[in-house]
Amino acid sequence: MSRTPAHLRLGVNIDHVATIRNARGGTHPDPVKAALLAAKAGADGITAHLREDRRHIRDEDIATLMAALTVPLNLEMAATQEMLGIALRHRPHAACIVPEKREERTTEGGLDAAGQIDALHPIVDALGKAGVRVSLFIEPDAAQIEAAMRLGAPVVELHTGRYAHLEGSERAEELRRLADAAALAAKNGIEPHAGHGLTFDNVGPVAAIPQIAELNIGHFLIGEAIFGGLESSIREMRRQMDLAR
Repeated sequence: MSRTPAHLRLGVNIDHVATIRNARGGTHPDPVKAALLAAKAGADGITAHLREDRRHIRDEDIATLMAALTVPLNLEMAATQEMLGIALRHRPHAACIVPEKREERTTEGGLDAAGQIDALHPIVDALGKAGVRVSLFIEPDAAQIEAAMRLGAPVVELHTGRYAHLEGSERAEELRRLADAAALAAKNGIEPHAGHGLTFDNVGPVAAIPQIAELNIGHFLIGEAIFGGLESSIREMRRQMDLAR
């Protein structure tokens, strides 16, 4: 008798609604309105990255999201004292620690948790003690999983950007790395998530990895919303994810 596959959660990143707003200043389009619409369309959670330079999400957006949302908020943040203070003040459901460089257009690659154990430990510890579920955005690599274990992080988010940009046998090999990393994380009590560069066309094989509990997707969904609306793009992504499971 076959078991019904576990529900694969979808987290929708609303950063680039804020990017469009900030291009002209003012308040339109409102990323909080987009977050509420995403939740209505089937998003299981909302992700927002408060960058050091505030290029998209602003501090006031985090406060408004915390007050308005009925689904969990996942705050993406750099491992800095400033961001730690903001996270501890708002106490979102989750905080995903990501690498951040001022000159990058988007997050480029995973966090080197293995090389930053000492720097990360007090941040992970403080967030955990505050009741914030900590995630580390890492490459699908055994050394990074082991670092997450040493740090006591309950979640890792596997970077799928390389998978998304490869083709053929190289993509298949990267998919194997993702599957192996997800299995290793789950075996050691860490919940694996995944995200970056996922689209309608490439999400299926990642969604089919049985240990992965959540996908976080943003840029593609906001881009597709231009053509068919945000609810439509989220519902189609949800459909593709469900087909894979």
